[in-house]
Amino acid sequence: MRTFRVALFAAVTFLPAGATAQLPLAPTAKTGQTVTPVFEGWYRNADGSFSISFGYYNRNTAEAIEIPVGAENFIAPGDSNQGQPTRFEARRHWGVFAVKVPANFGTTNKVTWTVRMRGETFAIPASLHADWEIDALAGEAGSGNTPPVIKLPGTPVPGSSGGPDAQGPAGAMAGPLTAKVGQPLTLTIWATDDGRTAGSVAGGRGNAPVTLAWFKHQGPGAVTFSAPTPRPAAGDGMATTTATFSAAGTYILRVRANDSSVAGAGHAQCCWTNGFIRVTVSP
Repeated sequence: MRTFRVALFAAVTFLPAGATAQLPLAPTAKTGQTVTPVFEGWYRNADGSFSISFGYYNRNTAEAIEIPVGAENFIAPGDSNQGQPTRFEARRHWGVFAVKVPANFGTTNKVTWTVRMRGETFAIPASLHADWEIDALAGEAGSGNTPPVIKLPGTPVPGSSGGPDAQGPAGAMAGPLTAKVGQPLTLTIWATDDGRTAGSVAGGRGNAPVTLAWFKHQGPGAVTFSAPTPRPAAGDGMATTTATFSAAGTYILRVRANDSSVAGAGHAQCCWTNGFIRVTVSP
């Protein structure tokens, strides 16, 4: 078994759009390729803690990969499950989740995400080294662009507007909601933005609306969304889809709200917000 221990990161202030120079060189194919975790950088939280942002690169152009949390997909130190995905969609995905560390974490300690598959091990260490700080979340240079704000379903009343707000890749968690196998669960969120987009002039209106994309993030079965990319309504930004689950268990769904016409906008982590919803599915 080969082991790769690579400090993958994106110093997003300096990388051009679509840059992947930090990624291990390997050919892509429709199927049969590996998945590599990626360290995107870190940013400061208002409470003095820090968030370390991770994404991934699935070299397949068509095959999604399932790797449950455990010996093949874990974060250390601490709980092996710290919010990483267990489903990896094809191609490059930026800023999928973040690991929160305390204010006294220091610059020499590391958080490592390890993924093992197809006879290879990728162990990606991340730290609070000053060179890897992400500052774009507070407003992209030149445009003042900030991520959209998502309001997630309220609890205990799903679909109310009383749920948590999310902004930025770390996002926020809502739920748990409850569902049954084979029965659609309605998911309603609200997504609004400041009107700027990546590359727009500061103070001007952006010409790209908020776009949404739903993903299965964790869970034992398949998830089918009736509208994987619903369009937020004008005004309040409300958007609705349904999720149908193939197996009982605990799931996390992720919704990404992007304010850029570039779907990933990975070169500038100013431009999207993640929301996470726990769902408990019974038979």
